Amino acid sequence: MTRLGVVEDDHFHDQCGVFGIFGHPEAAHLTYLGLYALQHRGQESAGIVASRDGRLHLEKGLGLVNDIFVNGKLGSLEGSSAMGHVRYSTAGDPVAANAQPISIDCHRGPIALAHNGNLVNARVLREQLEAAGSIFQSTSDTEVILHLYARSHHPQLEDAIAVSLTKLLGAFSLVFLTPQTLVAARDPWGFRPLVLGRLEGATVVSSETCALDLIGATYVREVEPGELVVIDEGGLRSFRPFPPTETCRCVFEHVYFARPDSQVFGRNVQVARLEMGRRLAGEAPADADCVVPVPDSGMGAAMGYAEESGLPFQLGLIRNHYVGRTFIEPKQSIRSFGVRIKLNPVRSVLQGKRVVLIDDSIVRGTTSRKIVAMVRGAGAREVHVRISSPPTTGPCYYGIDTPTRSELIASAHSVPEIARHLGADSLAYLSPEGLLASVGDPEGRSHCRACFTGEYPVAVSGAWQLRLIEKAR
Repeated sequence: MTRLGVVEDDHFHDQCGVFGIFGHPEAAHLTYLGLYALQHRGQESAGIVASRDGRLHLEKGLGLVNDIFVNGKLGSLEGSSAMGHVRYSTAGDPVAANAQPISIDCHRGPIALAHNGNLVNARVLREQLEAAGSIFQSTSDTEVILHLYARSHHPQLEDAIAVSLTKLLGAFSLVFLTPQTLVAARDPWGFRPLVLGRLEGATVVSSETCALDLIGATYVREVEPGELVVIDEGGLRSFRPFPPTETCRCVFEHVYFARPDSQVFGRNVQVARLEMGRRLAGEAPADADCVVPVPDSGMGAAMGYAEESGLPFQLGLIRNHYVGRTFIEPKQSIRSFGVRIKLNPVRSVLQGKRVVLIDDSIVRGTTSRKIVAMVRGAGAREVHVRISSPPTTGPCYYGIDTPTRSELIASAHSVPEIARHLGADSLAYLSPEGLLASVGDPEGRSHCRACFTGEYPVAVSGAWQLRLIEKAR
């Protein structure tokens, strides 16, 4: 019996990527290209909305960007402003109703919204809105924002958005589009990235700078934590509707999520990953013959480790880039192929070698165990696993798809115990201090690392959540 299976992937996944452009005749086509560059941030669904003749025109669906915009769909999205979204679900099921952008028509006219992040008080707000008569069309936390906006009595667009956003807790990098205006906003903690660019007089908003590079736009600056940016025919206006607070940028953007060619939180991702590898080599050297990355996420750190250690960098594992998140399993009997669908060892590189195997993180440990076994099966004499981040001991509530704490292997097992589970000769993680120094924050003042420490900057449940909601009003 044919069935749809999930490709083994034991990494964390970022929720989404957003992109918007105002003031360009090819706005929708450029948004399509921008989403292509951001495809790594979400592969479950994608959508683009464009403004034309006082109306918003939306196309979205499940799948990859190039799977959705076929048969002339992109050509129907005319206009000089557009915005789009790629999604990996962390709040709400991966169904068509939860695909973004989400578009509504209310007393102020049409508006569409794309969201990267996760609202920790979405359930409480939704219950309050439903009790007041709101009817929801999806299970996505993003829809809560539009209901708050629609219920606002403020006549100005930016005021209605700002008041709505002050009721939110958690991570949100947002792009709104109306027939006349593009709006970008970032939560006051700055969990997820959002940047501004310029292209031939047009203003661009994107989750990462790699999308600016693809369309030939010039990077201008970040949308600052707590900033609301309004872009229309009059230019760009900036507002600060939130009280100041300490920034908590997600450190995992540099460890894994962002593309290595992007600049995130003011630092190039590849430079940060190289430094993680260098520091890892200094903290946890290994008596070995070569350094092998787990592609693609371990590449940067492995290069840095090899450079610092003096060991040769070798591509001992090759990734199949033509496998998506799902695949067809013709027979139950081939499920044992598991991780080999994505990775294949190079026996001539690994045979008889003492290998330092570099990856960015270990989540459940299931995939890592199979990779170690694969490397040994290809003839490696020793396998020393090195991880370019600290042990992951807690889930994330700010826009990352993570397992429960009980599923995280480092939450209940020591490093030697994990090494034995993996079948590795040794295991070492980058220290918290090494990670923070690698991202340019040695004092740990501006990055969220709750998944390593269990110290959550925004409370997520119970009395603390209700107290923060009241404080935010």
